[in-house]
Amino acid sequence: MKVILLETVANLGTVGDVVTVKDGYGRNYLIPQGLASLADDKKIKAVEHQRRALEAKRRREIDKAEELGKELDGMELTFARKTSDASHIFGSVTSADIEKAIHEKGYLAVTRRQIVIDQPIKSLGDFDVTVKLHGGVKADIKVTVEEESSED
Repeated sequence: MKVILLETVANLGTVGDVVTVKDGYGRNYLIPQGLASLADDKKIKAVEHQRRALEAKRRREIDKAEELGKELDGMELTFARKTSDASHIFGSVTSADIEKAIHEKGYLAVTRRQIVIDQPIKSLGDFDVTVKLHGGVKADIKVTVEEESSED
C-alpha cells in the first residue's frame, strides 16, 4: 500500500514522503491516526508540486541571505561607553545594541537572535561578532568599543 505521510514518522519518513507500507500498518495505524493518507496519482502530483514550490521559496530565501551576508561582511560598528578603571566598561555591549546599530545602517532584516557573541563584550577594544543568516549563511562584523569622551 502506498501512502503519503502527513507527519514525520520515525523510521519511515518525513512529511510529504510517498512510502510503501504493509496494508495492515497503513489501514489500521497510519491513516486512522492522521499520520498518512492513501496515495493516488492526483495527491502525489499535488505533493510534488508543493515540494517544488517550497524548494524554490527556500532557494530565494538563501539567495537573499547570501546577498545580505555579502553586504554585512566586514561591517564595522563603533560603540562609546563609560569606563571604570583598567579599560572595563560599565555594563556591556549586547546583541540588542549591535542589532540597533545594524538597523540604523538600514539592514532591518537582522534580529538579535542571529547575532552570535563568543564572549560578553565588557572591555574596550576590537571584537569579532558573527551574524548567522538563513540557510547557514554567516557574516563577520567588527565591533569596536571606545571610551566615551567626557565633556564638562
